[in-house]
This record gives sequence, C-alpha cells and structure tokens, in this order.
Amino acid sequence: MTIYQKKPITIAVVGDVHEQWEEADNSALEGLGVDLVLFVGDFGNESVPIVRKISQLSVPKAVIMGNHDAWYTASGWGRKKCPYDRSKEDWLQDQLDILGDLHVGYSKLDFPQFNLSVVGSRPYSWGGPEWKNKGFLSDRYQVSSFKDSTEKIMSAVQETSEQNVIFLGHNGPAGLGRDPEDICGKDWQPIGGDHGDPDFSQAIAQSYDFGKKIPLVTFGHMHHRLRHTRSRLRTRVVTNAEQTVFLNAACVPRVIEENGHKLRNFSLVSLDNNTVTDIASVWVDAQGAIATKESLYQEPVLSSIY
Repeated sequence: MTIYQKKPITIAVVGDVHEQWEEADNSALEGLGVDLVLFVGDFGNESVPIVRKISQLSVPKAVIMGNHDAWYTASGWGRKKCPYDRSKEDWLQDQLDILGDLHVGYSKLDFPQFNLSVVGSRPYSWGGPEWKNKGFLSDRYQVSSFKDSTEKIMSAVQETSEQNVIFLGHNGPAGLGRDPEDICGKDWQPIGGDHGDPDFSQAIAQSYDFGKKIPLVTFGHMHHRLRHTRSRLRTRVVTNAEQTVFLNAACVPRVIEENGHKLRNFSLVSLDNNTVTDIASVWVDAQGAIATKESLYQEPVLSSIY
C-alpha cells in the first residue's frame, strides 16, 4: 500500500561544506522556509565548530559524515598529520556527540510528518571499488568488506517506519556511469571509471526488493567542477527505471562573493506524493532570498495518445 504525503514538501540538500558555514547559512536556510535539510558531509577536517553551528539549525535535518570528517582519524597518514593530542582529544567523536541521532551513517531517521525515512549509507566514504581504511571501519563499525557494509545499511532500512526512503550518502552509488563527466565518474588520472560505492548500490537494489519506494538518493564528494576540463560541469542528476532520482549536490565552493555580498548554494528538491517533481540549484543571500536559480530536473510530463 502506498502512503501518500500529506502535502508537497521542499528539501534542501547541502553539498560539501569544506569549512564554508556560518550563522548566516543557518539564517539563509531558515529564510528559505524548507521543510527538511540533508547534509552530505565534508564539513571540514574534523571541524567541530562547523558541526556545532549546523546542529543549531532549527529546521528538521539529517547528516552523514564525509571523508574529511575523519581526516585525522581514519588513516595512518592522517593520524601523522593530526594537529591535536589524540591522547587527550578526539575531534571525530566530538562531532558525533554533537550530532547524536542526526548522523544517519549506517543508521536512519524517521520523519512520519512527511511519510519519509532517511537512511544513511557508509559514512566517511572516499568512493570507488577499493575497500579503504580497513582498520578504522572494522574497529568503529565492525564491517570488513563491501558485503558487510551493505548488510549494515540494510539493517537500518529494515528498521525504518516509513515505506518511502530517501538515501543520504557522502559519495554516490556505483552503477551510474564510467565517463569522467558522469555523476560519480572519475575525473582525475587515469581518467575515467566508476567511482561510486558498490555497497551503496547493492543496498539500494535490496531496498527495492524489500518493498521500499526510493524517490531520492542524494550525495556529494565528486565536485561539480571537473578536474580534467573546464568546458563543462559534472552531470548532477540522473534517474533510473524505478523512477528514483539521483542528485549530486557537491557544488564547490558553495559560498561565493558577488558585488560585495556572500551568496550560498543549496539544492532544492520538491517532493509531491513521494515523487521528485523538481530540483533547482539556488544561490541565496543571508536572508534566504534567491539571487539565481538553475533548474537541474523536472518530472517528465507523460503524454496521452488517444
């Protein structure tokens, strides 16, 4: 049985932050009047102050951590660069303590007021077909393979209260293209290849089999400006046969200055009857007024033949 939304809602997706967040960003989002905010991670290199500001946003929200959010913890080379005394401080854990249940990596948040659940994929993802940071993921999450990771994501899916699931990842799922311009395509040397997460794509496929409707899968990590060319931007939206819309929200940098004023980027997703009807990339001022708007997706209009 399909459960329909009580009313259309607007979801703001925040791409990779990379230290570009201040109180004015909270004000801008609140000024936009969105119903739900999803953060794809990479707030900074274990940036506790940024995460604290985001946690104070008054709008309903869900968060997943990116690879930069475990920059000094997940790998041996990162720990060597760590700027703090790890015997006395743990910035990664501080971030998690601030966020609490808002962090949906390998977890979920139910939003019954929207007839939606948000499920997080593997947190701290670097992307690609190689299983990285083995010790970190094993110690923290007891996963040692893509198969284990898929099972961990699916445990969260099975605990959701709503039939309609939005997936939130830092990196996107595998299977969406191998060209460097594709939504998760590898745009550095050697050029080309699918840099999506295999465990994420498997969890999405299993969720369909489990009877979940997935209107939206959103993520970041793979920046919209390509490294190998300036002649075009990365593909940011694709769809599949199940009418799921995949959105890469990593517009980096997400804050620019124009005529002496800062403008902030958000992706606005319109959801009606559990279907994505519109996606726009907007640049807004500190009050939430939209300065520019670029349409990224509109629901296809089905024509009738009589």
